Amino acid sequence: MRILMVGDVMLGRLVNQSLKNAAPHSVWGDTLSLFRTADLRVCNLECVLSDWGEPWSATHKVFHFRSDAKNAAVLREAGLDVISIANNHVLDYGYEALHRMLRVLDQAGIRYAGAGRTRAEACRPAVIDRAGMRLGMLAFTDNEPTWEAGDDHPGTCYFPADAGDDRSAGLLSLVAGAARTVDYLIVSAHWGPNWGYEPPDTHRELGRALMDAGADVVFGHSPHVFRGIELYRGKPILYSTGDFIDDYAVDEIERNDESFIFMLDIHDRAAVWIALYPTIVRNLRALLAKGEEARAIAAKMESLCATLGTGACWDPAGTRLLVPIGQAPESER
Repeated sequence: MRILMVGDVMLGRLVNQSLKNAAPHSVWGDTLSLFRTADLRVCNLECVLSDWGEPWSATHKVFHFRSDAKNAAVLREAGLDVISIANNHVLDYGYEALHRMLRVLDQAGIRYAGAGRTRAEACRPAVIDRAGMRLGMLAFTDNEPTWEAGDDHPGTCYFPADAGDDRSAGLLSLVAGAARTVDYLIVSAHWGPNWGYEPPDTHRELGRALMDAGADVVFGHSPHVFRGIELYRGKPILYSTGDFIDDYAVDEIERNDESFIFMLDIHDRAAVWIALYPTIVRNLRALLAKGEEARAIAAKMESLCATLGTGACWDPAGTRLLVPIGQAPESER
């Protein structure tokens, strides 16, 4: 079983403008060949897909990301199976836009988790059967607390990203319940501020608590840069998978245009390694980094992993960074 994960996919603003004339596959650049090698594909959708709605005005918010409803075809081009919509842009155009996006995703056959018409729906895991396994993804965010879904109104599955907060018990209970119903559980966490290569101590504490509760992998995003991977009890915590597609200005210090395709290989319901393929955002597209550029991005991740006690090595083939987790069977080495 091979699970592909990429971080924030933002299809609004300039990306949306380009898609009015460009083919749906265009924003994926040369990455689609890798997407097709996976059994399950996951991302965080950092916008709302809707042709309706007005910019959210209940609180002061500078950036509003919306993409045309037809761009569900963009997600289908990449074969995305499950997406997280627990983030700080899903309600950028109000409740009606969210409702319409949920219908668009349902019609496109794309599963989602992290937002919904009620709190029960927002905090319900997306479940899919694939390659003989039952996989689930539960998604939450600590961004935009006023967007928290309720029993009678839509919104996000909101929880503070702090194991010391009293409300964390509710999140851990949701994780434990979901873990009992699936063979492998992804917990998607849209947490923390936009910047910083080091995960906050609160994220490290909560990430471990999520694992103790039953998560098999923590799929983190929200920071515009990638962060190191921690292995806890033989399971990976991806503190941030960074930005995969967007139109953002590039910070020359914290390079938000750099990220990875994270490919998680699973055997006997346990991860055996993660292959990380360096990527770069260029001209509104995701591209595989090449040569020295790829090696430099990988070297940064190697260093970040090392600070978390995780070993990583560059594949002699020169295309990917490998993080060993467990023992793979000989047929898969």
